Amino acid sequence: MTKEEILRQLYGYDSFRPGQEELIEAVLGGRDVFGIMPTGAGKSVCYQVPALLLPGITLVVSPLISLMKDQVTALNQMGVHAAYLNSSLTMNQYLKALQLAKRGQYKLIYVAPERLLTESFLDFARFADISLLAVDEAHCVSQWGQDFRPSYLKIQEFVRMLPRRPVMAAYTATATRAVRDDCIAMLGLINPFVKTTGFDRANLYFEVRQPADKDKELLTILDKHREESGIIYCATRKNVEEICDKLIREGYRATRYHAGLTDAERARNQEDFLYDVSPVMVATNAFGMGIDKSNVRYVVHYNMPKNMESYYQEAGRAGRDGEPAVCILLYSGQDVVTNQYFIEHARENDELDEHELAIVKDQDHKRLRQMTAYCFTEDCLRSYILRYFGEEAVESCGNCGSCCGDFEAQDVTDSAMALLRMVWESGGRYGAQVLMDALRGSSAQKVKQFGLDRLSGYGALRGMPVHMLRKVLHKLYGMQLLKQQGDPYPVVKITPEGKELLLEEVPVRFTVQVEKKEKTAQKKTKGSMAAGEAESSLFEALRSLRMALARAQGVPPYLVFSDKTLTDMCRKLPENKEEMLAVTGVGEKKFELYGESFLEEIQKYREKDSAVE
Repeated sequence: MTKEEILRQLYGYDSFRPGQEELIEAVLGGRDVFGIMPTGAGKSVCYQVPALLLPGITLVVSPLISLMKDQVTALNQMGVHAAYLNSSLTMNQYLKALQLAKRGQYKLIYVAPERLLTESFLDFARFADISLLAVDEAHCVSQWGQDFRPSYLKIQEFVRMLPRRPVMAAYTATATRAVRDDCIAMLGLINPFVKTTGFDRANLYFEVRQPADKDKELLTILDKHREESGIIYCATRKNVEEICDKLIREGYRATRYHAGLTDAERARNQEDFLYDVSPVMVATNAFGMGIDKSNVRYVVHYNMPKNMESYYQEAGRAGRDGEPAVCILLYSGQDVVTNQYFIEHARENDELDEHELAIVKDQDHKRLRQMTAYCFTEDCLRSYILRYFGEEAVESCGNCGSCCGDFEAQDVTDSAMALLRMVWESGGRYGAQVLMDALRGSSAQKVKQFGLDRLSGYGALRGMPVHMLRKVLHKLYGMQLLKQQGDPYPVVKITPEGKELLLEEVPVRFTVQVEKKEKTAQKKTKGSMAAGEAESSLFEALRSLRMALARAQGVPPYLVFSDKTLTDMCRKLPENKEEMLAVTGVGEKKFELYGESFLEEIQKYREKDSAVE
């Protein structure tokens, strides 16, 4: 079979997505590759297709138990023999899988990095015909990345212990240039073909809100998506518990996920979410890695994550089917404090020495400042994200809160000058909060202790809402008139440009954007079908059939067919096998398993529709 035949017959797609074919060709040509592709762009196809064309076994290194399970299930659904080796297996199951692997039972084997150097796995690997070693979530090998995992450092050692070096292919959804270069070096890739397909997810709508009442705002958002599946990310387990309980009381079928639950409860709750028993998941960042649920229509961050990489990866779990989805971040100043605490008390990398830990913390604080700046920028949010990852972007995307929101300019020149003067007079020795307290005339202990109440600017902005003052502060950061310096407790300093502005009294008009009282209606994203594109009654019938078949097969509904595939069925109304195979996402094996059932359901709809006419 050719790669095109595999794509059509197994995956049900007529053409490759951007970057996939080039990466596949490079691997088949015996060249190492490094692919940077956004969540939902089809990274797995880039190593699964070569795996089926190469003569030997493909090993896929992944830290994600849920991803392994999902992808192995999906491959088996397509008629491809695959297995996974991780901590979810009992010792007997693990040894049995290895035994079958030695007999050549599997074309793809997913393995956790911790397993690579175990005696039992090395005993298998040294004698196996390994054609390709694929590394998923490759950013985990870099200390400059947002999710460094020391276990990934074992990969290169594992490769050196093999009698023959296989082709290596590494993939990630989020990597800056520094992280990319570090990954290539740490994995020992040899002259790799590097492909970045672009980070943009055009179907995602981004917005940042700074509500006075987060709980009320969250319910407002969810009310617009009451029948849809979504994820709500919280910073702490306590928030997860409280929000989940509140949503259940409000009538939502919600469940929860965090590290404090038992393994059994986490597994059960995740399954309820995947099977749409509980379509709303409230979770910490412990949830979601490797989850390939295609019909997530919204992701709400109840708290701001600690870096852009985490935010974009988590937000990217919405709209994996390519249909419209929304990503809304609810910001408050406490989010910054919480993340600073997490960074300082991180215990995820116990294998690092003091020097290495200091480097990681320094990077984490820098990324936190960049994440905070995203929450205050008045520029296009999508452009901010893309520029962060080193990609050129247009000034306005037309599909984010900044571009679509209903804002008006407010003159804050006097406030901006007062802030600059306060930082200048106080010598650049204090943090943002105490400076804002002094400007607002606070009698807080630190204001008096530092003598800020004796400065001329004390009380100059008395009565100004703190959230507005923070907007002005971040405006000055953005204009590089002020800067934050020092970790973990940065102080605010005035830049040479800021001093010049004060000393020469250069006339500058500062404005910030504020929301009008009546907010522009958000783009409609109800359901996974655009209005008028498909008959909703047929879609619901197909969705019910999908659920019944999924339960009978013991797999999540989206592994039967995605919402996008059901939508395409509604548009094309296939009448036979040939026409059904022309539906996106319907391959030969999927038709063999489910095709006739869906053709019968579509025929019922046709007959009912004819009777009405």
